Amino acid sequence: MQHSKQKRALGRKDGQRTALLRGLAVELLSKGRISTTTAKARELRPFVEKIITAAKSDTVVARRTTMSRLGEPKAEVAKVLFEDVAKKYVERDGGYTRIIKVGRSNGRDEAIIELV
Repeated sequence: MQHSKQKRALGRKDGQRTALLRGLAVELLSKGRISTTTAKARELRPFVEKIITAAKSDTVVARRTTMSRLGEPKAEVAKVLFEDVAKKYVERDGGYTRIIKVGRSNGRDEAIIELV
């Protein structure tokens, strides 16, 4: 049963939604800041924060977990994630991202999601 399964569908099926979140996560981790819709940003936030939290331990299991969550192996993203991003947040227990609502653009609510 689907009780209390509160995820945004984002107008996509499950596999398409996962692919979208993986692509947005890779862009956010490599660039540090992306512009997207508010709904996508709010759905991306817990996805990325779980990846960063796992990467902070810097073990083989953490590397495999983050690679499976990001999809296909992306060596440059893994390097940035484990060497720069995770080390930046060692003392921080959560709240690695910030969502800034920009306003409406092309009939949709725009937001900027960035690493703090």
